[in-house]
This record gives sequence, C-alpha cells and structure tokens, in this order.
Amino acid sequence: MAISPYLKLGFYEDALAKGRHRDIVGGRWDETGRIQMRMLEEVGVRPSDRFLDIGAGSLRLGCRLVPWLEAGNYWATDASRDLMLRGYELELADTPRLDPARLIEDADFAFPGIPEDIDVALAFAVFTHLPLASLAAALHSAHKRLPHLRMLLFTVFLAPADGFAQSHRQKDGVVTHPDRTPFHFREADVTRLAHEAGFSFEVRSDRLPRGQVLCIARPKD
Repeated sequence: MAISPYLKLGFYEDALAKGRHRDIVGGRWDETGRIQMRMLEEVGVRPSDRFLDIGAGSLRLGCRLVPWLEAGNYWATDASRDLMLRGYELELADTPRLDPARLIEDADFAFPGIPEDIDVALAFAVFTHLPLASLAAALHSAHKRLPHLRMLLFTVFLAPADGFAQSHRQKDGVVTHPDRTPFHFREADVTRLAHEAGFSFEVRSDRLPRGQVLCIARPKD
C-alpha cells in the first residue's frame, strides 16, 4: 500500500518553507471553509459547543470557527503543529481569542491534552488520505477519550461495493483508490467500524468538495 504524502519525511517542512500552508490542505480555501461552516450549522453545532478540529491543518476551518464559537471552545489536532501554528499566525484574524497551546500535535488520534468534555469533533478530509485502519483507530480513541461527545463528524470517499477493488471516479471528478491516496471505502465497512467502536451511524450525501460524503457518528450510550 502506497504511503500517504502527508506521512513522508520532510513533507510539512518543505511545503511550509515554500509558503504553501494553504495548498497543503487541498486548495479551494475560501469555498471549502464556507462549506464547512454551513455544514456544521446544518447538523446542529452551536456556539456554546466545545469543539475539536481533528486534522485541522493550517486552520482553514479554525479561522472561521474560532470567532463563531464562544471564547475558549476550540481545540485542534494535526500531524504537524508547525502547520497549525502557521495558520494561527497568518490566517486567524483575532489571535488572542485562541490559546496556541490548544493546537496539539497528534498523528495517531490519541488526543493528548484534549479535555474530556468535548461536545463535537470533526475530521474533514482526513480519512481521504489514510487507510481504513486509521479510521478504526480514530473511532475507538474518540469513544474512549471523549466520553461527553455528542457527535463525531468525518468525511470519506465511498465506492460501490462491486467496484471497490478498482479506482473510482467520484461525482466531482476526483479519482479515488482502494490502496492509495485518495482512498475510498465501502459504506458497509465504515458503518461496521462505527458500530464496533460504540457509535450509531449515518451517511449524508451532502455535496461536499471533491465528492466526499459526510458521516455522523453518535455514541450509543
């Protein structure tokens, strides 16, 4: 299985040295940020919610969400803290509103230093770059580490069960693969993993950038 470019040694350092902090998170900066905010409001996220942005990157969502949430309600994780700090420095209009200590490096979905009373977590365009085992690990860790979680939102690419083993062209034109990035999954596999981790689960076919679908996992207990 091909390694994700995000996991290659020196990837972040090289991109940041070239001033590409926006490009790293996939482009369409303004369009995708607006879509993310609209999506959160539509599923019932409130300014009073304590929010975890998983795979926050250079704060494409964070620069919009931090001023919208009540002060002190935003935390973020990413495989590269330097990338988050670059977004903090260049994209966040009101830096005093966010303590940079809440930008936590975490490549393994262990959520170190994240408070237990998080209400909502989002992993947007994270598992499109990682194999299914990473999604399983994140689901189990979130259920264990975040006991007050109301919902975990994440996006994936899906492929039809009978065409899973081949590359698949998504609605937005991007071609996804079973064994390399961008990855696609079977809906049945994602559903099974969510249930095994202790979540109820639904898929919404909202049209998201590049043909991703929105998945909503809610703790069963």
